[in-house]
Amino acid sequence: MHSIILASQSPRRKQLLEWAEVSFQVVSQFTDESFPADMPIEDIPVHIARNKALATQAYLKDAFHARHADEPVLAADTIVVLDNEVINKPCDLEEAVAMLQKLSGRSHRVITGVVILDGDKEISFADITEVEFHSLSESQIRFYVEKYQPLDKAGAYAIQEWIGVVGIRSIKGDFYNVMGLPVSRVLQSLHQL
Repeated sequence: MHSIILASQSPRRKQLLEWAEVSFQVVSQFTDESFPADMPIEDIPVHIARNKALATQAYLKDAFHARHADEPVLAADTIVVLDNEVINKPCDLEEAVAMLQKLSGRSHRVITGVVILDGDKEISFADITEVEFHSLSESQIRFYVEKYQPLDKAGAYAIQEWIGVVGIRSIKGDFYNVMGLPVSRVLQSLHQL
């Protein structure tokens, strides 16, 4: 497989592509992550991922970066949804605690939108995983938030950290989707190109 451009600064997405032995370079551009208020929830992460991919593709077409302009661009965005409410990244540690208290003892959906641009071709999809937490005590939640500082994570948690090991009752769907990238589905899409 030829090298691709990963339009993300996420260390987890980088790690997952490395595990899959995909050759890639990270080139990401800041993009607005807002979305129309009436947009269906499943479309939100695809919309944001598309904006990331388009911004990165435009940046690569600049003459200075032209040598990478023909490489496929992969972008992704992950959201957590509880009762049709999108739970974004927390602003501070107290908001992280409040988010995890909401998720405690309940099931939620993790939706990752993926967009791959190859010239004028686009492959896009959303992958959904259902995650159920055990009931978590306030001391467990505060321990996790204070030790792991999950401020850069949708829903204020990372499944591969302590809270996933002790706090998750079950998952239905792709584990790696919860980490931020449904890798096997991404690889199938890249092979289609």
